[in-house]
Amino acid sequence: MTDPLDLALQNIRTALLRSGYLCDSQLAGSIHLAMNLKRPLLLEGDAGVGKTALAKALSEMVDRPLIRLQCFEGLDHHDAVYEWNYGQQLTEIRLAESASGKIDSATIYSEEFLIQKPILKALKVPKGAVLLIDVIDRSDEAFEAYLLEALSDYQISIPEIGTVKSAVVPIVVLTSNGTRDLSDALRRRCLYHYLEYPDVSREAEILRLKVPEADAHLAQQAAQFVNSLRGEDLEKKPGVAESIDWLKALTLYGLQSFPDDLESIKGSLSCLLKTARDRADVSDDLLQRLLG
Repeated sequence: MTDPLDLALQNIRTALLRSGYLCDSQLAGSIHLAMNLKRPLLLEGDAGVGKTALAKALSEMVDRPLIRLQCFEGLDHHDAVYEWNYGQQLTEIRLAESASGKIDSATIYSEEFLIQKPILKALKVPKGAVLLIDVIDRSDEAFEAYLLEALSDYQISIPEIGTVKSAVVPIVVLTSNGTRDLSDALRRRCLYHYLEYPDVSREAEILRLKVPEADAHLAQQAAQFVNSLRGEDLEKKPGVAESIDWLKALTLYGLQSFPDDLESIKGSLSCLLKTARDRADVSDDLLQRLLG
C-alpha cells in the first residue's frame, strides 16, 4: 500500500515537473508542510540555485497568481503594502469643499483611494495567491519587523481603515542569498529550506528538461564543466540559469559535444562568466583542464 505522505510528495514533484521545475523529495517535503501548515517558506542559498524559479513553478502548480515583492535597501510599507493616492484624495477634497464645504474623512480614507502594493494585493486575492518576497536579506531589520504581523496572522493594520485579513491564506515564499543574517523573529515564523547548487547528475537532468533540443551528451558535458567551474575562485559562480543559457548557446553553434579547439567554447563564456576578473582568471590552460 502506498504511503500517503510519499504519494503527496510525488504529486508535488510531478506537478512541479510539469511546470518545468525539477524538485527532490526533501524540497517537496518542505513545500508540502508549508502549504498544509499555512506557514511561509524561507528559501536560502546562493544566487542562481533556483529559489525564485521555484516560486514561479509553484504558482503554476496551484493555479494561483504570483505576486512578487522585490526587496531593496530602504524598502518600507509604502513600497510593500499600501499607500494612499494623495492626488485623487486632494481632488476629492476640493470637490467636496466646492459643493458643500464639508469633508467626510471616512470617504477620503476609503479603499477607493488605496493603492495596493504586493503584500496587500496577495491578501486580497479571492482565490489566494503565491506571494514571493524576493531577496529579503536586501531589506533592513525595520522592514522585517513590519512583516511579522503579515506573516504570523496573514493580516495587516491600516490605521485609517482597520485590520485587513486574508480570506484565503496566500502561499508565501521568501528568498535570501545570505548576504546578511535574518532576525530570529522572522525565522521563527517560517519553515526553512536551504537550496544548494545541483550535483552533476541533477543539473544534467535540468539542462535536458530546459533545453530539450540539445544533445544529451553535450548536456552532460555542460553540467560537468559548470560544476567544475563553480569549484574555482570566482567572484560570481554561474547559476543554473547561466548553465541553461550556455547550453542553448552551444546548441546554437551546432555542437553535439565539446569541440577539440577552445575558440567555440571561449566565444560562449559570456553566458557563464559575468565579471571582468572572472573572464581574466579563466585562462586557456584552466579552460583546457576543466574541459578535460
